[in-house]
Amino acid sequence: MRTRRALFGGGVLLGLMAEQLVLFSVPLIIFQESGRLSMLGLAYAVEWLPCLLVYPFAGLMADRDGGTRLFSLANTARAAVLGVTVVLCFAVPSWTVGVLMVNGALLSTLIAPVRMSIEKTVPQLSSPEDLPRNQALFQNMELLAMALGPGLAILAVAVLGKVWLLGLAALMFLAAAAGWLKLPRGTRTEGAGTVRGNLGELRLGWRLLLGNRPVMLLASLNFAINLVFATMLGANAAVVTDVLKAPESSFALLNMLVGVAGLVNLLMTPRLLKRFGVWLLGVLGYVVMCVCLLVLGSAPTFTVYAPAFVAALCGVAYFNVFNRTERVKVIPQRHLGKVMGPFFLIGLLSYPIGGLLISSVGAAIGPQRLVGALAVLLGAFGAVVLPLTIRSFRRAVAPDDGATTEETTAPDGAAGNPPAGVPRPRPRRPQNPFRRPERPVRTHT
Repeated sequence: MRTRRALFGGGVLLGLMAEQLVLFSVPLIIFQESGRLSMLGLAYAVEWLPCLLVYPFAGLMADRDGGTRLFSLANTARAAVLGVTVVLCFAVPSWTVGVLMVNGALLSTLIAPVRMSIEKTVPQLSSPEDLPRNQALFQNMELLAMALGPGLAILAVAVLGKVWLLGLAALMFLAAAAGWLKLPRGTRTEGAGTVRGNLGELRLGWRLLLGNRPVMLLASLNFAINLVFATMLGANAAVVTDVLKAPESSFALLNMLVGVAGLVNLLMTPRLLKRFGVWLLGVLGYVVMCVCLLVLGSAPTFTVYAPAFVAALCGVAYFNVFNRTERVKVIPQRHLGKVMGPFFLIGLLSYPIGGLLISSVGAAIGPQRLVGALAVLLGAFGAVVLPLTIRSFRRAVAPDDGATTEETTAPDGAAGNPPAGVPRPRPRRPQNPFRRPERPVRTHT
């Protein structure tokens, strides 16, 4: 089991570090080549639009494959895309901005199968008791990559240059793909074999998602959070280097500081989970991110902006422990990919919207004011929806609700669920959502 976790974690970490190299070099190159904030926002929108269409299909592929082989194939494809991009940037320098925008769209499309593979594999490698800890490990691994990736970028850019960083990222994607080849492939299922059958499975995923109240509430929270962070991250290169007049190295330093905070979180999260539980950790993360986003929207200097940026992403990490842990408890394991594909589509729809906001509203009033206004809306939205979401999850996983997770989320008549018209056991009235449960919650993964 330790070997499997080491291979899993090593592959994920290498892939995330490679993504950080790309995120460091591409926005800077586009902004420096074009000199316009609107072009940076447009690139961000174009980058994420194709990705949205792929997520439901990626979830379907993860269910059929088991996750591990799909991860290796997708990372190999990412390496190939970056290799072609490097060749074109050097061969035809005048095409650089256009090539990088196409590169971003292709890479974001391939993110979908990678994320769905990880989503499918984590529960397979975890017992119910270890699931929150392993989800926290993955979440903080993302922060660790934000430290190691930009640190590597600062060292390598002085020797290789920004474009060659993409070649280094390609090699790291290949190494990540190789690491997962030794992992068990999990339970594979046969595909429907026809277009109608595949469409039927996609419809099943949407139906299961739309009929799952806690997961739908969580999807709405993810959309709101992603919209604000997409706006903040999409304009980050311009804010740091142009508005706040900080050097390029400061842009990488931000992500390094987030990564260092991730190391601290890696040590603190298990203790916080024991002391507060998943529910309160999610609330704490949401409050921290809203407060810090308000500071980012009004920060006059980089010395104020940097700590708020770090704390905001740490808040996201805490919220995502709750996010990742609870959603897999109320989704049938055999349908996890089908449901999570549409779930991610809803959450990531905010990314192209955020890019368009940067290129339009942000260019008119300034990116910081835009982030501040969205932070206020995010806080108001969370004050209403977050308590509803926690209560809904508590009700769905209550120990004496008379039904298993499989029953409460499957269609009528499936998996032992009584057909339509037959009364179901009335669930117990939920407890206070902010109170830690006295009895352990039964999980079904």
